[in-house]
This record gives sequence, C-alpha cells and structure tokens, in this order.
Amino acid sequence: MERYLLGFDVGSSSVKASLVSVENGKCVSSAFFPEKEAPILAVKAGWAEQEPESWWQYAKQALQKIMATAGVKGEDIAAIGISYQMHGLVCIDKEQRALRPAIIWCDSRAVPYGERAFSDLGQEQCLSHLLNSPGNFTAAKLAWVKENEPDIFNKIYKVMLPGDYIAMRLSGTVNTTVSGLSEGMFWDFKENQVAQFLLDYYGIPSSFIPDIVPTFSEQSVVSEAAAQELGLKAGTPITYRGGDQPNNALSLNVFEPGEIAATAGTSGVVYGVLGEVGYDPLSRVNTFAHVNHNPAEAATRLGVLLCINGTGILNAWMHRNVTFDMGYAEMNDLAAQAPVGSDGVCIMPFGNGAERVLQNRELGCSIHGLNFNKHSRAHLVRAAQEGIVFSFCYGMEIMQQMGMDIRNIHAGRANMFLSPLFRSTLANVSGATIELYETDGSVGAAKGAGMGAGIYADHNEAFATLEKLQVIEPAQQERQSYLDAYAAWKELLQRQ
Repeated sequence: MERYLLGFDVGSSSVKASLVSVENGKCVSSAFFPEKEAPILAVKAGWAEQEPESWWQYAKQALQKIMATAGVKGEDIAAIGISYQMHGLVCIDKEQRALRPAIIWCDSRAVPYGERAFSDLGQEQCLSHLLNSPGNFTAAKLAWVKENEPDIFNKIYKVMLPGDYIAMRLSGTVNTTVSGLSEGMFWDFKENQVAQFLLDYYGIPSSFIPDIVPTFSEQSVVSEAAAQELGLKAGTPITYRGGDQPNNALSLNVFEPGEIAATAGTSGVVYGVLGEVGYDPLSRVNTFAHVNHNPAEAATRLGVLLCINGTGILNAWMHRNVTFDMGYAEMNDLAAQAPVGSDGVCIMPFGNGAERVLQNRELGCSIHGLNFNKHSRAHLVRAAQEGIVFSFCYGMEIMQQMGMDIRNIHAGRANMFLSPLFRSTLANVSGATIELYETDGSVGAAKGAGMGAGIYADHNEAFATLEKLQVIEPAQQERQSYLDAYAAWKELLQRQ
C-alpha cells in the first residue's frame, strides 16, 4: 500500500492542502478553498478578523478535493503537517469553542499596547529576552482583548495561533510549539521558557498558554470525531506545524545558518537563519525561533525576518501605469534595455505603508534623477526593479550586522523571481548565489510531517527530491557597477 503525507497551509486568503507520496517525495494532488479570496472582517478601520470555524471548513473542502482527485483513502495517510498564517490570536473556552473571531496578522489595533510595553519594560529587557519589541504581535492582541472585552477574557481557557487551532480540531488536543510562542512574543530566549515577565506586565494568566510540544514530533493524533467528519483514519499522527514564513523556509530546504529564503509577491520577505541568539537593537527586523530551533539540545536556529511592503506592488503599478500595453515578460525585456543603475534614475519602493526596516517611517514611493531628455520608460521599469532589490539588500545588511553570513538565497520561481533582471541584480548586489525551486507551503508542511514522523532521517532526505530549477551566480566582472548603483540609492535613502 502506498503511503502519503498530508500538508495543510492555513492562509488568510485560503486554505491549501497537498498530498505527497512517501515513496518518491512528489506531490500527487493539491487544492485550495475557497477559490475566491476568503473574507476578512473589518468592523473598524485597521481591524482584521476571521472566524476560526471558516478555516476548518476550508481545510475540509480542500482535503475532500485532493483525496477524491488522487483516489487516496484515510488509512493511506501516514502523517499530517500544518503551516499557518503567523501572529493570529484564537481564544477558546474549556469546551474548545472559539470565544470570538480570530484577530489576524494584519490587524493593527494592538500597536499601542506593544509600544507601551516596550516603553515601560525597556528596550534592553524586551530585546534581550524576546529578541523583538512586543509590537503588534499575539501577546499585545490578547492585552487588547483583556482591556476591551473583559467578559470574553474571563472565559478564556487557552490562547492559540491559527495552526494550533486546526491541530486542535483534528485531534481534540490543545498544544503549541516554541516556534509558535516566539512569534506571539510569548517566549523568553534568555530564560528558555515562557516569557513570564511579559505575561505579568499584561496581566495574562500563565494557564492560558497551552502545553508545549516539539515542532517535529507526534504532537497529537486524529480523533474519532474528526476522522468521521473528514474521512481520515483515527489515530493518524499530527507531527509538524510551523508559521508560514518559517515553513516557507523549510519548503525551500533552508535550515542552516547563512541560508536565506526569499519571496517577492505584493510585499517581499527575506527570511534568514541565524546560528546564535541575536537581535537588531533598532527592531527593524524580527527574530523568531526557526522550525529546527532546539534549546534543549543547545541547537540555536533563529529565523530573522525582513519584510518590505513595497515589492511586487510597485512592479504591478509600473505595469498598469507605464507599460500597460505589454505583458510582464515584455516589460522585463524592456527593463533590460536600460543600463545597470538605470542611467542615474533611482526609485524608493516604499509606497505601500510604513516600513519596519525604516523604523516604521512611511516615506512613500519617490523617483529621483529623472531627466526628460534622456530617460525612457525602460529606465523607470529597471529603476523600479533595482529599487526593490536594493531595499532587500538594505535589510540584509542589518542581518549581516547581527552575525549572519549570507551565502545562499533560495526562492520559488514566482512573482518577481520570474524576472531575470531582478534575479541578476539581487545576486550581484548581495554576492549570494540564488537557487530557484518549485514548491509551496502545503507541500512543505507535508514534508515537515514526514520529518516529525521519522519517515525521513533529516531535512536533507526529506528534500532530496526538491527540484532545483535554476542557479544564478554573481557575475564578478559586473558586480562593481551594481554595487555603485546600490551605493547611490542608499545615499539617497539616507537623505530621506
């Protein structure tokens, strides 16, 4: 009987499910639900909520589709893994019922609560223990509930992240991971325990924190009730869960210090692995426990996360307003006609809100050095792509200051990484080798389940079948012109 690994990826727009063959490591079926973007409730400006029950229903629909498509039965599934949208807050009562809609990652109501904690507790205390400002993360969202919804707060049995909720619905067991706690600001890296000082500050009972299980382990098993509802086999182990960005890194086989996982959709993320405890004193990047962080064995693996809001959204704006008469591939060809450095045109890509890497300043997008007599739209399009790369590299310099030796960047062949110019500019400015792969979060979650179940000896075996589509090396003879362009861009940024 052939066996399969099941992976769920619980996003804010949909839930995706994938089946991966244990025998050959290939994905045999994938589906997501809903096919149109899932609704986000915004009762007030800056709020963003979703019903946890909707994630469960979406997961069920996606699972039914892939099981039917692949002709797989519940007893064929060896293990289950879960990836999920980070930083959400789910509050449940003792009957495991959600007490209110989940406050998800893009909800900003808790910003003042995090800022007040950072000020009152002090920068040194927060950064040395949490590795971040308390910010707008899960703990601050819970503090908002305490102050504004005391009746709900008083009914809370446990608080969870979105992935913990799906695991609970599958198993009836409530637990979480160190990686998950760290993304919520609930983990103290200095003491290697739950961050009691922050709980005390906010007045959050420590009993709210679920039991902690290793990221790769038999965390729980599918219950009889869930098995009947989903068509799975009772007792099937749930052996992995990780937040979407750590899980994206896992999906790209990024586990060791100096390795980087990058995405460049509407916004862009550079997620690098650090082998020692460290933080940015200005809190311009976030640091969490990576999926293979293991304090019990002194195996420090931290994920340093840089987010740039103005990434693909700038390229799309250029497409709509400057090169609306051509497709993206033609647009990339056009950009390549301009020289490195876009003949003096520089674009700051910060037109999609405040940027954490700029200490939460909102600079807006700006174009510099434009000469009406010599510059064309080719220069504008190239300068936009270069500006996005330069913003990535600016953030990567912060990672290097934290002790990260960046040698290798792994990325999926999608979005901005479809542009040869974008890829070559990133390789030449960073000096890193770029490797492109075909994978996604739900497939990664399935492979993570295989690691947690002991089906794979380690991550190298789990991702032995990960297909490397392309390798882009820095061109040493051209690097200086790229570095000069980056230096000019950075000089302009520092004057903003």
